[in-house]
Amino acid sequence: MRKYLLENEWSVIEEGFDESLNKVSESIFSTGNGKFGNRANFEEYYSGSSLLGNYISGIYYPDKTKVGWWKNGYPEYFAKVLNAPNWLGIKTKINANKLDLAASKLMDFRRELNMKSGLLSKSYQATLSSGESVLVQSERFISMANDEIAAIKYQITSEFEGTLELLLDIDGDIVNSDSNYDEKFWVEIDKSADSRYLTVETKKTKFRVSESFAYKIYKNGTEAMELNPESLESDKYIGHQCNIFVQKGDVISIEKFVSVCSSLYYDNDLLSNTAIQKAHAAALTGYDQLKEEHLDAWSERWRDGDIIIEGDVAAQQGIRFNIFQLHQTYTGKDARLNIGPKGLTGEKYGGSTYWDTEAYCLPFYMSTAAKEVSYNLLKYRYQQLDKAIENAQKLGFHSGAALFPMVTMNGEECHNEWEITFEEIHRNGAIAYAIFNYCRYYDDQSYLTEGGLEVLIAISRFWAQRVNFSKHKNQYVMLGVTGPNEYENNVNNNWYTNRIASWCLEYTRECMQYLEESKVEKLSSIKEKVSWNDSEGEKWQDIIENMYYPVDTNDRLKLQQDGFLDKDIYAAKEIPAGQRPIHEHWSWDRILRSCFIKQADVLQGLWFLEHLYDKDTIEINFDYYEPLTVHESSLSSCIHSIQASLLGKHDKAYQFYLNASRLDLDDYNNDTKDGLHITSMGGTWMTIVYGFAGMRVKENRLTFTPNLPHNWKSFNFNLLFRGQQMNVNIGKKEIILTNHGTEKVSVVILDKCYEIDLNNSKSIKYE
Repeated sequence: MRKYLLENEWSVIEEGFDESLNKVSESIFSTGNGKFGNRANFEEYYSGSSLLGNYISGIYYPDKTKVGWWKNGYPEYFAKVLNAPNWLGIKTKINANKLDLAASKLMDFRRELNMKSGLLSKSYQATLSSGESVLVQSERFISMANDEIAAIKYQITSEFEGTLELLLDIDGDIVNSDSNYDEKFWVEIDKSADSRYLTVETKKTKFRVSESFAYKIYKNGTEAMELNPESLESDKYIGHQCNIFVQKGDVISIEKFVSVCSSLYYDNDLLSNTAIQKAHAAALTGYDQLKEEHLDAWSERWRDGDIIIEGDVAAQQGIRFNIFQLHQTYTGKDARLNIGPKGLTGEKYGGSTYWDTEAYCLPFYMSTAAKEVSYNLLKYRYQQLDKAIENAQKLGFHSGAALFPMVTMNGEECHNEWEITFEEIHRNGAIAYAIFNYCRYYDDQSYLTEGGLEVLIAISRFWAQRVNFSKHKNQYVMLGVTGPNEYENNVNNNWYTNRIASWCLEYTRECMQYLEESKVEKLSSIKEKVSWNDSEGEKWQDIIENMYYPVDTNDRLKLQQDGFLDKDIYAAKEIPAGQRPIHEHWSWDRILRSCFIKQADVLQGLWFLEHLYDKDTIEINFDYYEPLTVHESSLSSCIHSIQASLLGKHDKAYQFYLNASRLDLDDYNNDTKDGLHITSMGGTWMTIVYGFAGMRVKENRLTFTPNLPHNWKSFNFNLLFRGQQMNVNIGKKEIILTNHGTEKVSVVILDKCYEIDLNNSKSIKYE
C-alpha cells in the first residue's frame, strides 16, 4: 500500500517526483475518451523506468500463444490491446543538451489530474547537468467532445540564454510490453513529415491507424511565424524540429493538436487525409475552444453520474476517480467496443472483454447513461454469438450450445490458461444475468426478441450438455470447473456454477413462456432460427428440479464445492503478514489446497440471486466465507461491501468500500503500475448505490434501504431509472428523493411506497 498522493475532492495530485513511483503515476494519471487513451507518459525525453502506453479501442493483435504444454482446445493466440504510435512528443534540447526528466534535477514538481475537467497538468523547474534551468508548465486532454482529437499546451520559461531546440513528433516504432516473443506489431504504410502524418497497419489483423499533428509556437505571447522547421523521418517515425534563440525570461509556448483515426471508422484510402484534415481543423479551432468543448462534455457526464460525499475526502476522491476512469474507458457509442480490465491504461490481461463487464460495469451504465449505452453492451455479446457457438464446438459441444469467451476481442476465446479457458465457465452465467438485469431495470422485455433470447437459449444448451447425471447422487452434477475463486481449480460441483446454470435454464424458460403469451410470432421465428425442439425444454426442467448443490448439514450454508470441509479451515487473519499476498509467497499447490478464497464465490451467487434468498441465508454464508477471503482480486471488496451493508455490518462495509475505491490510488496490491483496475470500478460504484443506499429493483419498483457510514455527514447521487432522473440524498436519519424527470415516479423506501411528483422532493426519516 502506498499513500503518496494528496487527498482532494476533485483532483489527484502528486507533489515531488519519485522515479520509483513513476509507473504507478503513469497509470493513475491516465487520460482517455472511450475511443483512445494513454498513460501519463511524459512529453519530454525520459530515460527512467516507464511503461509507454497509447491505446486505441477495438485495435488488437493476435499474439501467438506461449505455453509450456499445448493442450487440445487451447486458443492459438492471446489477443493484445495494442500499444499504438506515441503522439505525445514535445522534446526539448537546451544548447544541444537534452531536457531528460530522469537525468535533470527537478524542483517543485507537481502533477495534477483534474477529474471534473479531464485535464492533466504538470509543472516543475528543471536544472540540467550542464547548468541551464527552465520552468515548465504543461496541460493536455483527450477530448470527450471530439473523440478523435487530443491537445497539449506546453510552456517553457527560460532561465538561460541560448538555443532552445524543440522536437514535435509521432513515434510508431514501439512495442507492447507484454509481447510474447518481443515482436513489434505494426508495419508502416505511409508517412510524411512535411504533411505531419504517420499511417501504420497491424500485422495479421490489418487494422490501420493514421495519426497527424499540427502545432503553433508562441514566443512571449506572439506566434512565431518564421521557424523554418526541419522535417525528420525514419522507420515509422515523423517529426518537426524547430530551433529558437531565447534569452533569460523568455516564454515559449507550444500548442500541439493531434488526430487519431482508425480503419474501424474510415476506408483505408481516406484514412491519412482524414487524419491530416482533422488535426488541421483542430488547430484552426484553437486550444481554448477545444478545451471549452471538452469541459462541457465532462460537465454533462458529472451532471448525470456524480456521487457527492460530505465529510470524507478520501472516500470522495476514491469514488470520483472510479467514475472518471469508467467514463474515460467506455462511452457506449459503438457496440463493437467493450470494457477491458485495464481499459486504456495498460496491457495486462490482454483482451478487451471479460465477464467483469456484465457483472460489475453494466449496473453503472444503466443508472448513469442513456439506455443505448447499456443496450450496446448487450448487443456486443449478441454480435459475437456465432463465435461463442464455435468456441463451444471446439470443446466438443453441439447443437448451438454457446460458451462465451473468458477473454476476447472479436468473440473468439483467446485466454490460454487451461483452468480458465476450459473450466471457468461460470462466465456464461454473468452474460445471461446481464440480460435479466437489463430487462428488470428498464422494465423492457423487447431485447429478448432483438437477440437476448437467442443468447439465453445458446447458453442454456451449453449448461444442459455440460452437466451429467450422477447415478450415485441421483442428481445432475457439474465436474471439473473453476468458480470465481481462482484459488481453486478443477473442482467438482462449485455451488455458484451449479446454481447460476440452473437459474439460467429457469430464466430462459420463463422468457420463452413470456413470449409465448405476448409475442408468439416472434417466438416462433426465433425457435425456427435456432432449430428449437420442445424436448429441450423438458430436459432443462429435469435439470432444474434435480441439480445437485453441495451444502452443509445446515442447508443454508452453501459449500463452495465438493470436499470444501475437508480442508484445514482457519481465518485469513491468521496468515502471517509477511506471507501476504499469498500468491506472491506460497506455491500454487499450497494455495489450491488451502481454504483461502481469492474473491467472492458463493457470495457472488448470493449477490446475483439475492432476490431468491432470505437475509439469514446470506448472513450465514457471509459470516462463514468472508473470514476465509484474502481479497487478492480487484473484484472482491465490492461484493463484500454490498453484502455487509445489507447485513448491517457497517464498519466492514465502509472498509471494503475504501479498499475498492482506493485500490489503485493507494496501490493496495502493488500492481497499479501495470494499469488501473477499470472493471472493478463499476463494483465500487455499486458499493455506494446498492450498498450504502440499498437500492434494488423489487416487484417492478425502485427501492431504497439507506445506511450511512458513521464518518459521513451525507452522500447524494443522481440516478436514471426508466427514463426518469432523480437525485437521492442520504443523511444521518433522513433520505430525500427529488424527481427531475418528466413524470411522477413511485419509489419504495424502507418498505413503504411514496409517489413523487415532477420537480418535487420527498423527505423520509429513517433510523
